[in-house]
Amino acid sequence: MSPLSPDTSLAPLKELLRFYVENGVDCAVDEAGVDRFEETRERMAAREMVARQAPSQQQGKPAGAQYREDAPRAPDDRPRRSEARPQPPAAPPVAPAALPSEEAVMAAREAARGAASLDELREILAGFDGCNLKRTATQLVFADGNPEGRVMLVGEAPGRDEDLQGVPFVGRSGRLLDRMLAAIGLDRTGVYIANTIPWRPPGNRDPSPMERAICRPFIQQQIRLANPDFLILLGNAAAKEMLDTTMGITRLRGRWIDFDTGARQVRAMATFHPAYLLRNPLQKKLVWRDLLTLKAALEEPQD
Repeated sequence: MSPLSPDTSLAPLKELLRFYVENGVDCAVDEAGVDRFEETRERMAAREMVARQAPSQQQGKPAGAQYREDAPRAPDDRPRRSEARPQPPAAPPVAPAALPSEEAVMAAREAARGAASLDELREILAGFDGCNLKRTATQLVFADGNPEGRVMLVGEAPGRDEDLQGVPFVGRSGRLLDRMLAAIGLDRTGVYIANTIPWRPPGNRDPSPMERAICRPFIQQQIRLANPDFLILLGNAAAKEMLDTTMGITRLRGRWIDFDTGARQVRAMATFHPAYLLRNPLQKKLVWRDLLTLKAALEEPQD
């Protein structure tokens, strides 16, 4: 084989690595699970113990053993080197320890209440470290569109494309959503789009109940601050989360439900998620009915 010719034997390995990256795998693991957060807490506790013991050990030394700047030094006959002594590598930065679950939920509620505007809420979310999804996501996916629009759409969580671009509903699902809106004369300049979860779960897995509980105060505050006239919940997970129900999307979709934003009552309606429609195109006829219901509501005279 020529040294300049490509090594085709590496192609399967490259495809495997690409698969891992796309599914959120960013480090190698052992056969047994390792709690990285617990390791961090142990390291921090060990450093604190060493720091507390150092002064007492120094005080317990005899006076003659303590180093003094004015003590005479023995001559050093060893040859001196001109080069600098190599320094040991710096220790890797320690990630902030995760908050216990209940404390994280309480911290999220307190942080969300402190936002007086959507810009403030975005900044608070960007600095919030109480949700472990932030540690594996590329970036925060906060919102897109016009917060002054009368319609707000809420999905569940960002996917790979959203995580890379920092914008909700891009890629194939986003393009289908744009066509759905265009069918009733809307686009992203007239609606506001967000998710119940602002960080991508690794490998697009379902968010855990605790992760949903931590993120819930933020999306509730986001809806309150946006103050839409109509709330459209895209998909089963978003509908159950925001309407606080166990009823499935098939029974929920297509009808108006009163939703309390915290500031006033607005009309909310659940419908199928664009990603579901890509897998089940025959259900598009039902979503078309839901879109026509929304269009009729928008055409009603405002009070």
